[in-house]
Amino acid sequence: MLRKPLYPLMLLGLLSLPAVAQKNKEKQPPATSAKARMQGYEQRLQLQKNSLVSNLPFRNVGPTVMSGRVVDVDVNPADPTQFYVAYASGGLWRTTNNGISFEPLFDRETVITIGDISVDWKTNTIWVGTGESNSSRSSYSGVGIYKSTDGGKTWQHKGLPESHHIGRIIQHPTDPNTAWVAALGHLYSPNPERGVYKTTDGGTTWKHVLKGGNDNTGAVDLVVDPSNPNTLYASMWHRERRAWNFVEGGSTSGVFKSTDGGNTWQRVTGGTSGFPASEGIGRIGLSIFPQNPNILYASVDNQDLRKDVKPAVASGNRLRKEQFKDFTKEDLLKMDDAALNTFLEENNFPRQYTAKTVKEMVSSEKIRPVALSDFLVDANSLMIETPVTGAQVYRSDDAGKTWKKTHEGYLDDLYYTYGYYFGVIRVSPLNPNHVYVLGVPLLKSEDGGKTWKEIGGDNVHSDHQDLWVSPSKPGHLVNGNDGGINITYDDGKTWFKANTPAVGQFYSVAVDMAQPYHVYGGLQDNGVWGGPSTYQASYAWTDNGRYPYQRLGGGDGMMVQVDYRDNNTVYTGSQYGAYFRLNKATGQRLSIQPKHQLGEHPLRFNWESPILLSRHNQDVLYFGSNKFHRSLNKGENMEALSGDLTKGGRKGDVGYGTLTAIEESPKRFGLLYTGSDDGLIHVSRDGGYTWTKISDKLPQDMWISGLAASAENEGTVYATLNGYRWDDFTPYLYVSQDYGKTWKQIGKDLPKEPLNVVREDPKNTSILYVGSDNGLYVSLDKGQTFQALGGDVLPSVAVHDLAIHPRENDLVVGTHGRSIYIGNVAHLQQLTPEVQKKSLHTFQISAPQYSERWGQRFGAWNEPFSPTLTIPYFVNTAGTATVRVKTDKGQVLKELKDQSERGLNYVAYDLTLDPLNTGAYEQALNEGRKAGDPVKVTPAANQQLYLRPGKYVVEVEANGNKTSQEFTLRVPERRVRE
Repeated sequence: MLRKPLYPLMLLGLLSLPAVAQKNKEKQPPATSAKARMQGYEQRLQLQKNSLVSNLPFRNVGPTVMSGRVVDVDVNPADPTQFYVAYASGGLWRTTNNGISFEPLFDRETVITIGDISVDWKTNTIWVGTGESNSSRSSYSGVGIYKSTDGGKTWQHKGLPESHHIGRIIQHPTDPNTAWVAALGHLYSPNPERGVYKTTDGGTTWKHVLKGGNDNTGAVDLVVDPSNPNTLYASMWHRERRAWNFVEGGSTSGVFKSTDGGNTWQRVTGGTSGFPASEGIGRIGLSIFPQNPNILYASVDNQDLRKDVKPAVASGNRLRKEQFKDFTKEDLLKMDDAALNTFLEENNFPRQYTAKTVKEMVSSEKIRPVALSDFLVDANSLMIETPVTGAQVYRSDDAGKTWKKTHEGYLDDLYYTYGYYFGVIRVSPLNPNHVYVLGVPLLKSEDGGKTWKEIGGDNVHSDHQDLWVSPSKPGHLVNGNDGGINITYDDGKTWFKANTPAVGQFYSVAVDMAQPYHVYGGLQDNGVWGGPSTYQASYAWTDNGRYPYQRLGGGDGMMVQVDYRDNNTVYTGSQYGAYFRLNKATGQRLSIQPKHQLGEHPLRFNWESPILLSRHNQDVLYFGSNKFHRSLNKGENMEALSGDLTKGGRKGDVGYGTLTAIEESPKRFGLLYTGSDDGLIHVSRDGGYTWTKISDKLPQDMWISGLAASAENEGTVYATLNGYRWDDFTPYLYVSQDYGKTWKQIGKDLPKEPLNVVREDPKNTSILYVGSDNGLYVSLDKGQTFQALGGDVLPSVAVHDLAIHPRENDLVVGTHGRSIYIGNVAHLQQLTPEVQKKSLHTFQISAPQYSERWGQRFGAWNEPFSPTLTIPYFVNTAGTATVRVKTDKGQVLKELKDQSERGLNYVAYDLTLDPLNTGAYEQALNEGRKAGDPVKVTPAANQQLYLRPGKYVVEVEANGNKTSQEFTLRVPERRVRE
């Protein structure tokens, strides 16, 4: 999310942009049915089962410390050191030691995106509602309800697959078969399966007990009277999101009450209740005081425009952009030059604009004074600065019959225009006047909502999503936010982090060429980070004070490019094109965001604006707004080489009509492609000076999520089109072999999952990698067929970006929910058609350096140090493989059995020999030696017999065939004394 605005919400000039936009009535592509999506899940399982590369090892390289968005926390009231944490796109995790460590529980289901969980601590039953309710641009869709009766070991799908986004699950306090669900419905398309559902048979069947009145109104929150579970309250929310516009409220939003267990409902807001019911009423959060259930609190996102907004007034000699909207030519020419220059400097106008040059332009009528205001309008300012009412808190003391706003005036600096992203309120179970409301930041009231104070700490993320308030210990809170979990025991005076899970929500990933190389990426709401590819999760950094990853930028982190020549010059930034060039050594930063000229329409930047550093000449940087920009001097100057490469934008309150992808051919400098969020692809063959649209024969109005120009054939380019913003989950993957003149759809065996990225392997151009909203796939035949990649390590998480390290042959996987994974694909790259036809094939073996310390303990209490050598091989038929380790003369030292799977296999060998072969091995070691003491093979400290330095052979026998590879154990080089 966005941070606090640079100036107050006092912009009369933006009143023409209504907070409640015109309803979307136009025809749109059909949403993918839940049936097709569930069939897609079965297809994914089949691609995993049949994969030749499922055993290829991947490792998670973090980072963890910045965490990711939490949507729900469920704490054991009898033992608060035990709790579950649900992450928006990172799955479900459990801790039994107060957050010191966590284990994942929900990695292999159809989706791992979660909206809410409900735990019965007495029976160990967990309900999971998939698909988060925040309705953000990266709020991934769910497939309904899952249930576990064994603490998360196994799961059963319990229906409601068209719900897509779940706001709340409530279990009956005494009847384990009864539960209620607040279903919000589709995010990007209307559907009738919204509202409140009830089950009385443990989720086998559901009854739709409360509907929203239209196909855009669903249920977002539910509370139950703990002393009388026949009494429930539900909040309904009208919202319509499109790629270019978000209707955040409507008159059908409101609070409903049931007194018969949810079978029938009555609206308790609007009319004479005291609770507003206008078109601007958006998301509503609910909280009930358990000791007196007549007391009910509600937080409201009120998108109605403020009626008492006054024009911003200049402070001293400072000017505000709104003033220029009403200035005449004469007004501006009479302005003080110093004040005007200060305004231009503070608002980062290009250096060519000074008080003198601006006045000359106004005097000659090249521009009007309003151009100074229009120059600063962008998607950020439009979203933050629109003067909406914002957050409000209401209280009822009579079980919802009447309501009263608890506070005078506005709760500023809490919701802004994006209250849809929050919506949680909590009343302490111990005191009805202690209330918490979550937004940016976390506020507490001790007088029933009359006055408020912030209780977030220095190490607490500012965007707050959920809060558990202890029913027994005052001041004990567990807070879930966009930066993970924080815990306090003094009501927010001090907090500690509980961020050990790798749940970072990466938008992008990049690498450098250092030794060892570093990985970089931009994360949702957690800035830009970089760290070593050799990272292993450890608590040691809390002792030495140096976390391996370092934060390079703030805001919502976006794309990263690194200059390979020094591995020190980094191009990156935050949302809507706020990019900079960074020198990591000095910390020096230079803004590189392109600027339009005074009098021109403002440039439009995507949430994740594309940048690309040319590998042909790394002084050349490409940048995409709605135009294509190029710098020949590392971002010092940006030149727009194109006109608008989109369909021109659309009226709405979300930035749209922007470039999303830039690609340059690895074969030829200046052969360039761009993709846009409204479905256009263009090609330029002259470095960006002229462009040709090449997307007319592709599916229209899709988000161009990825482009990959081939390193083999100059005219070949791959494209992924993403229909997520239509609730279309079709995997659109296309290839052109003639610079985009014609296209062919490939990847037709991919499951119904939107695609985010495509990459061609640089060493084997028959290999394609694609990342979807639910996983990673690879093709060995240029996209004709695919198989799953990641095995049992990579969960069903959204893969946003991929990078292939050109030196190390590592595939770096940037996930939106589980941080970064790395897998070495050197063996995969060797799976040519010829190798795949073989019954058996072995790969080169990489051996560790010999050490005399093998088998020894480093300290009395440590485990003995044991080496590992990995033996890789391929078989085209599953069975039993026999692995023999021999001397270079053929003497068998050890024999291993491996139950091989069809495809790649990896056998771990500890470099020991069978004791029965000791005598023969000693004889072999002493053959040809000069007179002297013979070599003896004696057990190490752990009683194992380890191989000595020398040459060895590994023989693999499978499917009636044998093949072998050599390896050498080398002695470490010794220092030579002079």
